[in-house]
Amino acid sequence: MKKIFFVFNTILVFACVFLASKTYAQSVPVGMPVLDDYYRRMQLLNKVDSNLSFSVRPLLSKEGLNAKDIFDPDSSLKKDHWVASSQVLFGKGKGQFQILPISWQQQFNSDHPYGWNDGAMIPARGYQTMVSGGFFVRYGPLSIQFKPEYVYAANTGFTGYAEGHSDADLYRYYASHNFVDWPERYGNSVYNKAFWGQSSIRLTFGPMSIGLSNENLWWGPGIQNALILTNNAAGFKHITINTVKPVKTYFGDFEGQIIAGHLDNSAYPPLLITKLSDGTNLLTQKRDDWRYFTGFNINYQPKWVSGFTLGIIRTFDAYYNDVKQGGFSSYVPFFISYIKKDVNNGIGDLFPRDQITSLYARWLFTKAQAEIYIEYGWEDNLYDLADFLQTPEHSRAYVFGLRKFLPINNNVDQHILVSTEITQTSQHTEHFIRDVGLWYANYQLLQGHTNNGQTLGAGTGTGGNIQSVDISWITGLKKVGIQFERYEHDADFAESYLPPINGNSRNWVDFAFDLHGEWNYKNLLFNIKLQEIKSLNYEWILKDYNPDQYYIPHNDVYNFHGELGITYRF
Repeated sequence: MKKIFFVFNTILVFACVFLASKTYAQSVPVGMPVLDDYYRRMQLLNKVDSNLSFSVRPLLSKEGLNAKDIFDPDSSLKKDHWVASSQVLFGKGKGQFQILPISWQQQFNSDHPYGWNDGAMIPARGYQTMVSGGFFVRYGPLSIQFKPEYVYAANTGFTGYAEGHSDADLYRYYASHNFVDWPERYGNSVYNKAFWGQSSIRLTFGPMSIGLSNENLWWGPGIQNALILTNNAAGFKHITINTVKPVKTYFGDFEGQIIAGHLDNSAYPPLLITKLSDGTNLLTQKRDDWRYFTGFNINYQPKWVSGFTLGIIRTFDAYYNDVKQGGFSSYVPFFISYIKKDVNNGIGDLFPRDQITSLYARWLFTKAQAEIYIEYGWEDNLYDLADFLQTPEHSRAYVFGLRKFLPINNNVDQHILVSTEITQTSQHTEHFIRDVGLWYANYQLLQGHTNNGQTLGAGTGTGGNIQSVDISWITGLKKVGIQFERYEHDADFAESYLPPINGNSRNWVDFAFDLHGEWNYKNLLFNIKLQEIKSLNYEWILKDYNPDQYYIPHNDVYNFHGELGITYRF
């Protein structure tokens, strides 16, 4: 890691000497209530730079977002407030200081954990809250954003997989979940922890920025989910070189980011029960070593096709003690062949390493006020080109979605927004005849694609599939809508063994309906979600089973998931 920091510091020195430019490095954090999706909606209405792909986030450029104050994009706060803007300029305009919004987010699950894309919050039953706030200061190209987070979760007990299952079922669960750091419950007591949150220190020159950060990253065009990086887990410490706005060339615009980061382990087992009734140990101990995570996300918008973006993401995850033995190419492995046949005479990596690749595309239609997007990825490298052509679905996952504004009586200030998205991380039926790399799990890197016990990508986790439809009324920052979800849990685990769990071939599927809203009033931003979930075949626990019936009576669980957030803008 010392080599990486040496390279980083050298780049900073050269940048300070040779570059000078107006800078914008204040960010809209990934998942920030109300504002995070506002700018993307405004792009559909042609009020935000159409060259922004929204596939490399957090957003950093006030210029591209067409906002003088990124926390007051429609100037409503400037016109109607209790306290005026906290922005203070100094150093003859070269410096800026601003108190960042204070956010208080709360959620509640009545029966069992549900919900994702909530950053440092954990999957838990009962009450949970996260508080964040801080300040932003810049002088010339240097900027510092300090925005820590504190999480408290009651972490109340609930009926989990271990209850109602035999020793054979427990053995099968661990045979699958020993290969990913994805605990069902974070211990059996109250959980509270402080994080660096959305903090960073950067040098920004024109469209480029370099720095140290702990911010959540979102890579890819998805809105509800993305395959590789989202705000489902807590942010992690990383070095970053990235664009803050599209880099314009004769051939079109480019955006991108390169990172090298530090991933943490949760230290919790998959289940609180780790032994069979006869005392046999089920848990495979994971290496107590932090993981070095590096990758790039680059996209291109052709000059001749308006609103169209093509991108590629590639990441590498390995134990740091293995990486430091391998030299510079282990720290910067971006040029390793995508084809296993060409790496170490077909052997592949010489030490445990998880590689993920995805391709994505987004097409924005500003005249139609619509967009369509897709991300398609592979958790495992294919052996050669013939292997890819024969089975392109090997170890695949994908996200596909679209959204469109519909006018309301030709009112330019009010619209109906219709959105739908599908995420699939469970595997093709090929896994019955060939070993398949399951998404977010790895048989050598036993923590898998996680940080602090949560998947870095889609919150639905390994083998999770979800389909959602959202219909909302929109006017400015305000949004009121309904959403339907169908979420299939851990399908790869459920379908990987015969006979089925408890002799039951039905999957665990949630049907969820919610009412949600976002609202602004003076300095305040509000967000709320009231969601009812009906879990069919919950945790594959059978209360009343008849193999001749498709629907299993008395085996449903009802859960209420509620969210309430208040953000105060200074």
